[in-house]
Amino acid sequence: MAATAQPILAEPYIENQTKQNGSVNIEDLHTSAAKLSIAENATVDGSTDPVKTPFINPSSASKVPSAPSLTSDQSTRYEKLLATVKSWTTKPSSTPNPPEHPLTDSDRIWLTRECLLRYLRATKWNIHEAGIRLQATLTWRHEYGLENHTPEYISPENATGKQVLSGYDLAGRPCLYLNPGKQNTERSNKQVEHLVFMLERTIDLMPAGQEMLALLINFDKKVGGERPPLWQGKQVLNILQSHYPERLGRALVINIPWLVWPFFKLINPFIDPATREKLKFDQDLRQFVPPSQLLKTHGGDVNFTYEHDVYWPALNELASKKRAMMTARWETAGKKVGESEYYLRSGENEAGTVNGHSS
Repeated sequence: MAATAQPILAEPYIENQTKQNGSVNIEDLHTSAAKLSIAENATVDGSTDPVKTPFINPSSASKVPSAPSLTSDQSTRYEKLLATVKSWTTKPSSTPNPPEHPLTDSDRIWLTRECLLRYLRATKWNIHEAGIRLQATLTWRHEYGLENHTPEYISPENATGKQVLSGYDLAGRPCLYLNPGKQNTERSNKQVEHLVFMLERTIDLMPAGQEMLALLINFDKKVGGERPPLWQGKQVLNILQSHYPERLGRALVINIPWLVWPFFKLINPFIDPATREKLKFDQDLRQFVPPSQLLKTHGGDVNFTYEHDVYWPALNELASKKRAMMTARWETAGKKVGESEYYLRSGENEAGTVNGHSS
């Protein structure tokens, strides 16, 4: 089981530094980062049995694979797309009034090197199409109101723990557990906003070098529940495929009741082939996730208990700290479009040089 660790919530380093100095000293971030790297299988609040909060880091059994090198042609296409994106000062509006929105720092930090490469891969390295899709996502992120989806706003949707972010798979992908049997609200767009919020927190918790996540969906035959409506499934798929390309590393689905199988058949034509290949049904999840970070409900060793008043603030505090460190590095490095996510997450480049970053 998880080793005992001091609660990181008791060390509000970044918040104190920001309050006192107006910013975080970039050279102190390695000290703060070390506070987020405690013991093997440490949790945010130090809980072990039962575990009540997210694991802070992947276990030693997880290995983030190295990113493949770009070919000469791919590098050229990336540089051309980067030059185009650097010239943007606005993002389109979906309505004529206003016709466009100003590009913000939140947009610019999102436009990382890896982000541009994800969109290039998703469009088969078509520079023009990648640019169009990037602009469409910038517009969607603004008009969907991601920054207005606060933990307080989303909190009621997760009161029963129907979504839990905890642990990492063998490739270092953060694991987002979806538990449809714990549904606690009426069907609405807010349920989709909840999923998007959790996707964003999952991205916050990705280790350096990892760009993908793992979905673990447990329908739990003992609990049952209604199948999701087709409109909602199509909406979620559209958001994932249009605005989170190359983010799904694996989707592991277990305990599918007969009532839900027709839904998968209906939704199947709307799933792109690349995503469809990542779906695995009713397999032993221990072959994908280290047992020491896999919940017992999914065949692992982790005795996890969901207590909303404990878990929810811990998750959001951890995600907030990691975002703050990334933002501080980005600002210190010059607020560049095309910055390296590896650098933003670790303070190092992929060769291990401290403060190495995109030129």
